[in-house]
Amino acid sequence: MVISLSNTSVLPFTTQPRPFPVPFLAKKSQLEVSNFATKTPTSTILCKVLSNTSHSLSNVITELEKQTPHQDQDQDVQLENITTQIDDDHDHQRQVEVSDAWREIHGQDDWVGLLDPMDPLLRSELIRYGEMAQTCYDAFDFDPFSKYCGSCRFMRRDFFDCLGMSHIGYDISRYLYATSNINLPNFFKKSRWPKVWSKNANWIGYVAVSNDETSKRLGRRDISIAWRGTVTRLEWIADLMDFLKPISSNKVPCPDSTVKVESGFLDLYTDKDESCKFCKYSAREQILSEVKKILGMYANEEISITITGHSLGGALAILSGYDIVETGLNVLKDSRAVPVCVFSYAGPRVGNVRFKERLETLGLKVLRVVNVNDMVPKSPGLFFNEQVPSMLMKIAEGLPWSYSHVGVELALDHKNSPFLKQTSDPTCAHNLEAHLHLLDGYHGKGHRFVLASGRDPALVNKAADFLKDHYLVPPYWRQDENKGMVRNKDGRWVQLERPKLDDHPPDMHHLLKQLGLAH
Repeated sequence: MVISLSNTSVLPFTTQPRPFPVPFLAKKSQLEVSNFATKTPTSTILCKVLSNTSHSLSNVITELEKQTPHQDQDQDVQLENITTQIDDDHDHQRQVEVSDAWREIHGQDDWVGLLDPMDPLLRSELIRYGEMAQTCYDAFDFDPFSKYCGSCRFMRRDFFDCLGMSHIGYDISRYLYATSNINLPNFFKKSRWPKVWSKNANWIGYVAVSNDETSKRLGRRDISIAWRGTVTRLEWIADLMDFLKPISSNKVPCPDSTVKVESGFLDLYTDKDESCKFCKYSAREQILSEVKKILGMYANEEISITITGHSLGGALAILSGYDIVETGLNVLKDSRAVPVCVFSYAGPRVGNVRFKERLETLGLKVLRVVNVNDMVPKSPGLFFNEQVPSMLMKIAEGLPWSYSHVGVELALDHKNSPFLKQTSDPTCAHNLEAHLHLLDGYHGKGHRFVLASGRDPALVNKAADFLKDHYLVPPYWRQDENKGMVRNKDGRWVQLERPKLDDHPPDMHHLLKQLGLAH
């Protein structure tokens, strides 16, 4: 199925045929290679390596390293046309292994030994959760000429189907909203029309739960929280007040008043507008009440909580993860602690050194995927951060602009991908689809960039101009047909009316009372 620009409700994810010039491999029980560049001894070696169907992907990569001589940059570029896709049997084997190793993938041992070389299971899961964060962009209406600007374009029950991701195996239990009264104008989007769905709210993500089939494959019931980040522009960094304040000052519990986070992130997470039906509860109240409800529903099962987000969404993912473990919400009645993990993509620094130390004490696991050429992970805290000498950081500890990254970092470099062109556009280095592309080709430091799953590189240009021109993939190709205009029964062109948007479940106040957040 070829995706046309006139139908963007379905996106070309890896389970579907792709309109990309590189011949991706989808034959059952067989691995193949096609190289449309000039034939070289390299292609002969690759065909030899991949001709044995018993080879696993890791064996293929190892064999390539052994048999392929060191070549200059021009010869390496010929490998950009090589992609491999695991056949159904290997895929089934991988799924079984996920259920056996999910605690390690979830950060039980801080990902020691899984990042270099890159563990195939971890790579697969990082891409999967990254795609869940990407859905927050793909489903977001950011057109100022739409009266639904700032909302989600799809209903909860149809969300993944509308995005061509029915295979994901999760059901969305609720949408998340935040008040746009916060001073982050480049994060919040508002319609220019006088009649709008909400004057003060923006959709910022969702809570989803793995269904029975996916839970069996994963080895546990997974509660996933996905946060939306910034759509395209990076000016939101300038919107930050770059000012740390105690996390307890916004009624987020913390026994240590020296634990501080960036004030704009904290306000976005905790503020509400009681005059608006969508954001009369804060994002914090929405998250905690929903997680509590789901934990009660599946208390007799093995459960995990996985939080994902890109850019500003990565900061909110860390904040909400901290909140869940600090309040003890993840501790069940039988004293079992549900593991909580954050997968952050291109996220900024969130708090100070004391915040980092508090996260470690609480056992929150955080894996940050970054592009070394991206400016966002280097902010805020340009001068005082975890990279300066510890003695200097000790002196600057009390300053309101002394920040520290948390968790474990997986550093990628887009200059290693032969698919991507060199550009000075900072939004390309920050692009989430580009990060997922880099993950797919990363096998460890010093290893050649080879796509592991055959994930379509055309996705990189969905909302960017980053692929080399000779791939013939137009930049910013994802767009709505006729900007959402449809012809009505009278033959006039009008904006399509959407079903009534969900706000909050009826048991919201009851759940907040149980949490001690309402009277």
